[in-house]
Amino acid sequence: MTDLTEKSEHVAFPQDRSCPYHPPTGYDPLRATRPLTRIRLYDGRPAWLVTGHGLARDLLVDPRLSTDRTRPGFPATTPRFAAVRDRRPALLGVDDPRHRTQRRMLIPSFTLKRATELRPRIQRIVDQLLDEMTAQGPPADLVRAFALPVPSTVICALLGVPYADHEFFEEQSRRLLRGPTAEDTREARDRLQAYLDALIDRKQRQEAGEAGEGLLDELVQQRLSEGELDREELTALAMILLVAGHETTANMISLGTYTLLRHPDRLTELRADPSLLPAAVEELMRMLSIADGLLRLATEDIEIAGTTIRAGEGVVFSTSVINRDEDVYPAPDTLDWHRSARHHVAFGFGIHQCLGQNLARAELEIALRTLFERLPTLRLAVPPDEIPFKPGDTIQGMLELPVTW
Repeated sequence: MTDLTEKSEHVAFPQDRSCPYHPPTGYDPLRATRPLTRIRLYDGRPAWLVTGHGLARDLLVDPRLSTDRTRPGFPATTPRFAAVRDRRPALLGVDDPRHRTQRRMLIPSFTLKRATELRPRIQRIVDQLLDEMTAQGPPADLVRAFALPVPSTVICALLGVPYADHEFFEEQSRRLLRGPTAEDTREARDRLQAYLDALIDRKQRQEAGEAGEGLLDELVQQRLSEGELDREELTALAMILLVAGHETTANMISLGTYTLLRHPDRLTELRADPSLLPAAVEELMRMLSIADGLLRLATEDIEIAGTTIRAGEGVVFSTSVINRDEDVYPAPDTLDWHRSARHHVAFGFGIHQCLGQNLARAELEIALRTLFERLPTLRLAVPPDEIPFKPGDTIQGMLELPVTW
């Protein structure tokens, strides 16, 4: 274990994938040193990397690990992240008890019941986008024509954000998550904040009878006006919900489609038995692990897995490696609709587990089912190795997905 750990300290994190649905081959030594090992971040700083499934679930509920990125020593995996850690994002970057208060305000809008109620609306959005894509005829870029606008339209409707502004906030989200420079990232964050500030201003000026039905309207009328939220906190909540609400699901739709097209036997099985779709979505979530590298900071010494994580040390959770733990998932590098993948950590785990997971599951099930039902001859329009996908330092997914039918 010691020799392997010493070798792993020279492994850089994050790295680019060589295949969009498999972890980077450079992580192979990390898979061999489960459940806890050492890595090197982009700035040369060492950190602990959690790679074991059981240990990840134990540590993700440990209150001695903080998500507050403004704490001194909080780990940064990219220069972009370091550039914006002077401000705590709502939910993801807030510890209890404030995190609990924020989450409690939002839970009613993201329950399983609410996601179920939204399914007919999601279906209409999916149908309309496929109508438009097929009317234009093949080929098409599935990212632009379908994968991105599905969740973008849904989250706008849920929050009460004008979809007419989608090109602006999608571009700022892209710069925030993949900007070429730290300055680009900061500028995108500031522009998104200014946009949401102005939107909240408009909602505040509305009379009670004129108020919209979106979640932001509710938070303005009930929480902001009563002092339960201040303006800065509300803007931070709006930003995380808007960005995360479309970026993650868009990447899962595009990468999920690519993965299915690259596994025709599994796709044939799914078409023959649509009842497998919920299990298939969980298995795709496990295998793709698009949000790789959850970050924490130890606030106290933690004795675990035969070692000590010292106070002030960074802890990184590699979801792509954790979700390939062969002790939990036999033959983890293969797609299997019949395995129980529900306990994956693609949505995180513990108090910071993804608030929108019920909505994401509904969007993925509807989008993938309808796409392959309506376009039974869907296929890649160019060779697979010519299709660009995202680098390892951001949410994983396809930059574009040329398809024909």
